[in-house]
Amino acid sequence: MEINELLKLKSGTDVRGIAVGDLSPVTLTDEAITLIAKAFYAWHLKGETDKKLTIAVGNDSRISAEHIRNLVCGALCECGANVIYTGLSSTPSMFMLLQKPEWGCDASVMITASHLPYDRNGLKFFTRAGGLNSKDIDDILRIAADGNFISGTGRLTEKSFMDEYSDLLVKTVENACGKNPLAGKKVIVDAGGGAGGFFAEKVLLPLGADTEGSILLEPDGYFKGHIPNPEDKKAINTLAAAVLKSKADLGIIFDTDVDRAACVDADGEEINRNALIALVSAILLNEQPGGVIVTDSVTSDGLTKFIESCGGKHLRFKRGYRNVIDKSIELNESGIYSPLAIETSGHAAFKENYFLDDGAYLITKILICLARQSKQGKTIGDIISSLERPVEADEIRLGFTAASKDFKSEGKKIIEDLISFAHTSASLSLAAENYEGVRINFKKGEGDGWLLLRQSVHDPVIPINLESNASGGNKLMAKFILKFLQNYEFIDVKNLKDFINN
Repeated sequence: MEINELLKLKSGTDVRGIAVGDLSPVTLTDEAITLIAKAFYAWHLKGETDKKLTIAVGNDSRISAEHIRNLVCGALCECGANVIYTGLSSTPSMFMLLQKPEWGCDASVMITASHLPYDRNGLKFFTRAGGLNSKDIDDILRIAADGNFISGTGRLTEKSFMDEYSDLLVKTVENACGKNPLAGKKVIVDAGGGAGGFFAEKVLLPLGADTEGSILLEPDGYFKGHIPNPEDKKAINTLAAAVLKSKADLGIIFDTDVDRAACVDADGEEINRNALIALVSAILLNEQPGGVIVTDSVTSDGLTKFIESCGGKHLRFKRGYRNVIDKSIELNESGIYSPLAIETSGHAAFKENYFLDDGAYLITKILICLARQSKQGKTIGDIISSLERPVEADEIRLGFTAASKDFKSEGKKIIEDLISFAHTSASLSLAAENYEGVRINFKKGEGDGWLLLRQSVHDPVIPINLESNASGGNKLMAKFILKFLQNYEFIDVKNLKDFINN
């Protein structure tokens, strides 16, 4: 395959494409899967062709999983690898098994497309040091395009790691709270037909929780109930309804491969995005004050105040879970304590847990909090009751028109021009610390909030995030940015106009 075709499958730090042709032509073809799997093996060998590696392969619940895992396992064995197929697995578990010497695995491949629809799938790679970065994926795809691989004969065995992984989570809670810390508590799970159904039986029940009322625990390759995605409104509303119906103390939702999570409290209120970050920040800062919480760029001003009130510092960095993780690691390496890197999407990586974005581990920290709060007659919601929440929060995504010639340079020009304009306006002010795009603060009566305009790294899209402390404030800010953007013929402002007029 040509390198340009393979590079189209790159999605940040993994590869993804259309794997089932029900809705669109297949892009993640058998040829591409085979080449990329062999290229990962060659990349990991680093020219040491006399070595024989052991690679673990797992998958989420997607309908295409079986077909793709047969291709991946076959390709790796043809290169001489010994392959351990772990079956239905979570993405974090595929890294954690690499930390177990008795498994003897050198690397792993997770077959998943995270929260994307059922017709998508992809490959995510781990070494013992962690997940791969963007450059690593580029290198692997170039090796795949070259097509020069060693041949050998490897063996395939099957062995699940999920029981062992679940025991690790149970022990994390028990070490903090003792045996049966959730006795008398009802905690339900919405797995959305993804890989997270194990959590109810293998983690919550051993901790003493009543899980009756949990929904969509069985794997469903088509996600008929709803897409397993904590950010999906239908998914959150479904969980909230289940919590209220079952009178649960807490509801948990995972994405398809369990690297993200969110919650719903006993009142049916979601603990997600800024509220989720606030809760976990409070937990960690209570354990050790003074830490820096690294988040992505779209978090609220109220969150900053909350983190500071807990004795921490908020560093609002860039979008992309690898960006926030790498920044937090950088801080720690420089001697600045940073216990958490977290995106508003629910990707949460803890220093104490290899900086692995693990939705199940995130929930174990919240379960410890639930048990401790219950002993004091308090709820989880009490911890974040002082969090200032915006009246309005919206995201508008703008595309480029046919007049666009180079969306990256055009997006850069818009950002530079907007920064210059904001400097000349008496009613606007730029955020003091900003690492992505341009973030503008608006005074009361003119929006009473903030607007962040940024550029997508990979796609021809300009996302605009808005938060206001006043009803109608987001439309005021949207009108401002519309007036500014109408000067650029290469930007399609239709979505912005629709937002204002609806």
